[in-house]
Amino acid sequence: MNPYIFTILISSLGLGTTITFASSNWLLAWMGLEINTLAIIPLMTQQHHPRAIEAATKYFLTQATAAALILFAGTMNAWMLGEWNINHMSDPLSTSLLTTALALKIGLAPMHFWLPEVLQGLNLTTGLILSTWQKLAPLALMYQISFNMNTTLLIIFGLTSTLIGGWGGLNQTQLRKILAYSSIAHLGWMIVILNIMPNLTMLNLFIYIIMTSTMFLAFKNISTTKINTLTMAWSKTPTLTTMTMLSLLSLGGLPPLTGFMPKWLILQELTKQNLPLIATLMAMSALLSLFFYLRMCYAMTLTISPNIYNTTTPWRFMHQTTTLLPTLMITTLALLPITPTIITMMT
Repeated sequence: MNPYIFTILISSLGLGTTITFASSNWLLAWMGLEINTLAIIPLMTQQHHPRAIEAATKYFLTQATAAALILFAGTMNAWMLGEWNINHMSDPLSTSLLTTALALKIGLAPMHFWLPEVLQGLNLTTGLILSTWQKLAPLALMYQISFNMNTTLLIIFGLTSTLIGGWGGLNQTQLRKILAYSSIAHLGWMIVILNIMPNLTMLNLFIYIIMTSTMFLAFKNISTTKINTLTMAWSKTPTLTTMTMLSLLSLGGLPPLTGFMPKWLILQELTKQNLPLIATLMAMSALLSLFFYLRMCYAMTLTISPNIYNTTTPWRFMHQTTTLLPTLMITTLALLPITPTIITMMT
């Protein structure tokens, strides 16, 4: 892609998200979401492959549907209250419709069907943008109206997402689909606590972005998109493979790694709110996700691919490691000790 065009598209992504962040009006927020959607579609289709075109088409249709529902919900609220202010969402029907539209936009279950298919048709770099940056604007809107949202609806979305995110990834062999179901499961953890403690949702989003960026960049460095090719990673880069395995365990939420922190705090808050059954189901659903993370760890570190051909050594074609990946990996693995500080800041 022409670097000037690429710069314009990346700038448009940033502009759309910034407009949504800064807006207090539903029309302006909707416009920011549309700029965001239209900017990423050319990035999806830069491969000129039928699979990429299919992914971009599915993404466009889904996002257009969600944007139409957002505009419709905003219009209904303005009809009832006479204003377009984001913070004035007192109509229950409009709020529920808007929650559903934003859930469709970020890929919450049961509106999740588009996310694994779209992510599978993209390269790892564009998939990283879709899994992290594209979640910011819709979640910022949900954060602003969280005090008006229906708690029961959010708990249903969150619990369903964690269960489907765990079940859906069990029989997958493509890493991008596994990361898509991982995204669905993590979004479920964020949404279930959004109405109760919004700051905890933002903390979970921040840690999720760090961990997911680590995984996408690591897989790009290893040049793999399937589980069966992970078996060759150990002979190429043993250190990177070990760190990637630990990052996967952090993504699964195992202590003493960073990923344990948001799950721990969310379960603690759910228990304080007299929701022990929801907390138990969320903890059990995390075990489903942990199973396919462990399956990937097993493929990477406990199996060695047979090598019977005298071919060129594969490490000659490895990407150069940047300073960004080690920084993200250290953050993914070592933030748990600052949990007391984070708790103090949120209270």
